[in-house]
Amino acid sequence: MDREITAEGFEAEAMPHLDDLFRTAVRLVMDRTEAEDLVQEVYLQAWKSFDRYEPGTNCRAWLYKILFNKLNHQRRQKYSQGRLLQADDALVAETVAYDAPVRPDLTDEEVIEALDQMPAIFREVVLLADVEEFSYKEVAEVLGIPIGTVMSRLSRGRKQLRDALSGVAAHYGIKGAGRGESPATLA
Repeated sequence: MDREITAEGFEAEAMPHLDDLFRTAVRLVMDRTEAEDLVQEVYLQAWKSFDRYEPGTNCRAWLYKILFNKLNHQRRQKYSQGRLLQADDALVAETVAYDAPVRPDLTDEEVIEALDQMPAIFREVVLLADVEEFSYKEVAEVLGIPIGTVMSRLSRGRKQLRDALSGVAAHYGIKGAGRGESPATLA
């Protein structure tokens, strides 16, 4: 397929998704500077391979696929260098040792922090499905995992958030919050 690749075409298709990708990258790497670098790498890769992008398809999902490929590549590099194991051990020690109650005056930042405390495999799926509103099929394609795994991780991730934020729900008068009840039984 020979088609002319122009800066205008790339800009029209890819650039509208810049803010969404950056917001997701910040949540995934939990560092604004690292997220900026990651998104810059995503757009550089997207520009280099824009000739393989099929116009009219889901450019947003294509960019997210590149984002997760870059992120996984970075994680593999860190893991092979031994840094990831040390960070994970410290995180596990902190997480296991810390079991603070949820305050009734919880702020948006604290809700975001609860999301940030989730293991990456659950946080990624929750961000893509619930925040970025990708379908299960799109999440599976972006992450390169089966749909059943997406549904399982999403269910477990949502439960973790529900448990972490049960005090907030109770504060707003939602009965049964934090007892593992489904939203249908809470109504």
